Amino acid sequence: MNSKITLYLFYILTLTVGILNSGCYDELVNNANPNNTPETFVFLYPDSSISGQTSRLNVSWWGDDPDGLIIGYYFKWIGIDSVWTFTTSRDSTFSLPIGTIDTTFDFQVSAVDNSGNGFYDDHIYQNQIDYGAEPFTDSNGNEHYDPNENYFDTGLIDPTPASTKFPIKNSTPEILWSELSFLPDTSFPVMTFGWTASDLDGESSITNINIALNDTNNFISLSGSTRLVTLRIVDYNASNPMMEILINGSELNINPDDLPGLKLNDDNIIYIQAEDISGAKSAFISLPDSNNTWFVKKPTSEFLIVDNYNVPDLNNDIAVKNFYNDAFNQIENGILMDKINTLDIAGSTLPYESVTFPETIKLFKFVFWYSNSKPRMDLLSLTMNKFIDGGGKIAMSLTFEDSTSVFQFDLPTVQGFLPIDSLGQDRPIGFVFGGTINPSTPGLDYPVLTILSTVSSLRTFYPNPITAQKTYDISASNLSGNIGFKTNDGNLFFIGIPLYQANGGDGNVIPLLEKIFIEDFGLIP
Repeated sequence: MNSKITLYLFYILTLTVGILNSGCYDELVNNANPNNTPETFVFLYPDSSISGQTSRLNVSWWGDDPDGLIIGYYFKWIGIDSVWTFTTSRDSTFSLPIGTIDTTFDFQVSAVDNSGNGFYDDHIYQNQIDYGAEPFTDSNGNEHYDPNENYFDTGLIDPTPASTKFPIKNSTPEILWSELSFLPDTSFPVMTFGWTASDLDGESSITNINIALNDTNNFISLSGSTRLVTLRIVDYNASNPMMEILINGSELNINPDDLPGLKLNDDNIIYIQAEDISGAKSAFISLPDSNNTWFVKKPTSEFLIVDNYNVPDLNNDIAVKNFYNDAFNQIENGILMDKINTLDIAGSTLPYESVTFPETIKLFKFVFWYSNSKPRMDLLSLTMNKFIDGGGKIAMSLTFEDSTSVFQFDLPTVQGFLPIDSLGQDRPIGFVFGGTINPSTPGLDYPVLTILSTVSSLRTFYPNPITAQKTYDISASNLSGNIGFKTNDGNLFFIGIPLYQANGGDGNVIPLLEKIFIEDFGLIP
């Protein structure tokens, strides 16, 4: 029994040695299957079309390796990228540059398998392509690989990249007026416009906004990012008046080229157009539309009346307007005849008012602002200090409602544009029945005024004794105290009553206006 086992073992050993000697082992090693390169595919959704993509598109890809794993991909846009880019993602969104109206781009991508050599390579060269260093995580931010930093051990790279051509159809930009852009029937040569512009290729592809006045063949090109401008007359006495272009309404960003084409005392049309990097242009859009007009009037002098009288009674409104126009036409024997400019902010609104209104006021040097008890506190606060600092002179005749009013009267707001320390009473007197308004100091030589009707919302003031002086005090059965003052520099006069309601007795409103504008302000039309 033991002899049979021994014989059997000897036979097995002999057979094994014979196989080894016969070279079968060498043949098995030499015939081991080589590592196969991965294959790469560009993926498109079944309903996708590449015949008319926009320049911003999403591309997807994937890889297959029959004997390994895919660890990433190298991709490149032929003609755009000079190097191959490594990524572990299988899709990305690209914004392709548009150089002509329509362009074809070639996208190539190669999968990378996991058959790396086990150590970091600072140079990968395969398929007669220099891929650069193996990608790694730069943990310390020194821009080169250090031991113990994670890296992608690059194996074989697909030698036949998946390639797809993308014909890119350039999209024409679009432009629309903003909701705040409208034109009054009539304005002085100052106006603000805003718009929105878009492009399917991305807003960054919009390179120019073309703007023109009355003639689209004579336009000025602005930066493609511009979305709002204020146009302001340079010299309204010039034979060919030009408009400055304030980008975003800013004095700190004035376009180097002025806009030609303005027609004073005539109807005008503003045009804008968007243009992209390829030269594709939107249609010109215009304001106003064909159903409306925009008349731009030339200032007749440096004197302006701001009509801020806001009442629902149209007849009363017209009567007040006529009173002030007639009064100013009569001062100094008609020195302002046919030279009075009027801006109505009670019956109309300017577009982008916070920009357009102050720029309009700056066209003038002398302003008379009148209102009832509902003055535009926001515009007074916004405008007056800058106007006076710029050399302007202003007289105001108005009252203030209680702080519960929608016009939001409060002392800090008023102190922002009037030199007063405090109010004579917390709330205005509801109604004042007659009375006189006397000069605070006889030496000031201001005429006595007489209240000829019932006046509402009157209050008295304590002007700042350092910067201002009293001009008028009121004397009535239910109200007394200071109601008028002027600044010591002579640039501002205020009276807290509508003057058209204080022209009783000798009718001294005209002499008062002469005193303020001719003697104190130095108005010479």
